[in-house]
Amino acid sequence: MKNVLLVFTLLICVFQSPQVSAEEKTQEEKDQLKMAMYKKTEAVTQIPWYFIAAIDQYEEQVTNEPVSELISITIPENKWFGIGNPAPSTNPEWISMFNGMGKDGNGDNKAERDQNEDILFSFASYITSFGQTKQDVKIALWKYYQRELTVQTIMNTAKVYKKFGTISLNESDFPLPLTANYSYKNTWGDARGFGGRRIHEGTDIFANYGVPVKSTTYGVIEIMGWNRYGGWRIGIRDIYNRYHYFAHLNGFEDGLKVGDIVKPGDVIGSVGATGYGPPGTSGKFPPHLHYGMYQDNGHSEWSFDPYPYLKRWEKRAKSNK
Repeated sequence: MKNVLLVFTLLICVFQSPQVSAEEKTQEEKDQLKMAMYKKTEAVTQIPWYFIAAIDQYEEQVTNEPVSELISITIPENKWFGIGNPAPSTNPEWISMFNGMGKDGNGDNKAERDQNEDILFSFASYITSFGQTKQDVKIALWKYYQRELTVQTIMNTAKVYKKFGTISLNESDFPLPLTANYSYKNTWGDARGFGGRRIHEGTDIFANYGVPVKSTTYGVIEIMGWNRYGGWRIGIRDIYNRYHYFAHLNGFEDGLKVGDIVKPGDVIGSVGATGYGPPGTSGKFPPHLHYGMYQDNGHSEWSFDPYPYLKRWEKRAKSNK
């Protein structure tokens, strides 16, 4: 009952607040507005808010020009109005005749692609056509996106939102303790010889064996184990469609496993010198953490320079001491 009252309180604030564009609002205000709409959509469709929020968050990272200022989900016109629709109209009944996704979510008898509540209600209604279980949501996402990594990313982000009960997860951390003796410089793009000619896709942070390695972000452990190049390594997918790669570890934190949710500062392993060979190979280079970052745009994934992020996170960590 308290949750229902909170939703309606937030909605009243939404509709009574002055008409201010999304760009003029603070991130906190935007998050409050989004949460109110996610929970309203959950109330009318029974699709948990964290799935809806995760879809919106995913699309925020991959959509260049969202049709709405606040909600990033952008349903293509052919899906919204229906394939073969000869005269696209905002009339919900007309759209349904052509099996379009567009629906009226705000009660104005129009299904408009640029209206926040219409967008959310339409996508959630699409999901309910498959069912309301977690597996039903996965099937609906696969049918819509036709891409396994996209489905996995959205489901993992939903796990994070569900655990922490909010979308306001903006904290970060430096991957090594500030008290440790460490050093690093920008090594992204440098040449590497082992395994053939290739570039260095990350930043090396040199430190002593056994120095704790921490998660820098909120996310879900996507992979862990041995890699011929990276030795003992862990990969974490965060809520911004970014993959964080921690390599050459001496070992993993006890009990850690694929699928676990992590937050900034959680210890995931320790600095080592593993890699460049079969499982167990170590000592072919000084101990260090190889930290890499990869961005997914909904079609492909590529490496980018993590050095500016590390400097920013280090500075923020020092200021929070």
